[in-house]
Amino acid sequence: MVDLSTILIVIGSTLFLVVPWLAGELLIRGIRIAARIGRLSPGLTRSINRGIRALAISIGLFGVVSYTGLASQFTVLTVTGLVGLAITLSLQLTFQNVLSGIFLVIDKTIRVNDVIQIGDIKGRVVRVGLRNTLIRTEEGDIAIIGNSNLMSGPFVNFTASQRFSD
Repeated sequence: MVDLSTILIVIGSTLFLVVPWLAGELLIRGIRIAARIGRLSPGLTRSINRGIRALAISIGLFGVVSYTGLASQFTVLTVTGLVGLAITLSLQLTFQNVLSGIFLVIDKTIRVNDVIQIGDIKGRVVRVGLRNTLIRTEEGDIAIIGNSNLMSGPFVNFTASQRFSD
C-alpha cells in the first residue's frame, strides 16, 4: 500500500520537473516571436532556446534532488557550484564570443553583405553567427573572426558608412 508521504513526494517531484519546463517553453515561444519581429538569426535563436531548455532541466533536477532528500543541500550546492565554476572557466572565451555575437546582432553593428575590414582582413560578411563571423575576403577565402575580436578591437564597416551618410 502506498502511503500519503510517497504520493506527496511523487506529486512534488513532478511539479519540480513540469513547472520549470513549462516556464522555459513559454520563454522560448516569446523568444521565437521576438526573433521574427527583430529578425534575429535562426542560429542565435536556436542557441538561446537550447540554453533555456538546459537551464530548465537543471533547475527541475536540482529541485527534485533537494525535495526528495536524495542529497543534502550542502552537497548539491557544493557540487553545483564547482561544476558551474569549472564550466565557466573552461568556456570563458566562448561566452565572450557568444555575448559579443548577441550584441552584434542586436545593435546591427554589422550585417550580412556588409564590407568590413578588421586588421589586415577585408571582405564581405557572409554570416554573423553566435560565436564567430564569416568574411569572404577579396581573394575569395573565408576568414573566421571571433565575435569578441569584432567587439573589442577597432574595425571599419564600409557599408555602414554609406548607410549613415544617406
